[in-house]
Amino acid sequence: MPVAGWRLVIERLPGTVRIYWQDSAPGVNDEQLALIFERFYRTEGSRNRASGGSGLGLSICQNIVEAHGGEIRAQHSPLGGVRITVDFPISGE
Repeated sequence: MPVAGWRLVIERLPGTVRIYWQDSAPGVNDEQLALIFERFYRTEGSRNRASGGSGLGLSICQNIVEAHGGEIRAQHSPLGGVRITVDFPISGE
């Protein structure tokens, strides 16, 4: 059983800086994972007025990362939630 909580890691790889963060359950299913970077997409659990949000956050993150030549992706976390990984190229290497 994964431990509840979250984890943030920043590491330098050859030609790349990688940042990833992950959290514990609840996670998302495979269908939701494939859609979380789409503008205005919200998972079922967040589709109510009490939770707020408009489904733009990860789409905006994707645009910013790509504007800097990076890549962002999501996958299931070993902690039970979601892991978001961002890779930025290191210029001059």
